[in-house]
Amino acid sequence: MSTLVKVQHKGQVTIPTRLRTRAGLSEGDLVEASFRRGKIILTPKVVIDRSQFPTADDEYTPAQRRALDARLAESTEDIKTGRTYGPFNTAEEAVKFLRKEIRARKASRRKTSKS
Repeated sequence: MSTLVKVQHKGQVTIPTRLRTRAGLSEGDLVEASFRRGKIILTPKVVIDRSQFPTADDEYTPAQRRALDARLAESTEDIKTGRTYGPFNTAEEAVKFLRKEIRARKASRRKTSKS
């Protein structure tokens, strides 16, 4: 789909509604402009506002902090005692391992239910 648009004062162009809709663009969205092989290419970009994500300095309620600390202590203890899996060189290795674990657990459950 191509559409002619006119370059306005200061290089401004209006992207037609049907193209904006197909690209999922709304007012205020950002696009990256690049020049390749004689063409100007506009690519929609998503920018993450990191101020909306909690950091270590953010305040938690005492209950939240206790829950976080307990989970961290548990995972630290798991690592110290060797209750971990891997390392895996590829995602495929990890998936293969997990599938093998699932089969072993199912087989174990079948044995206990037959007893």
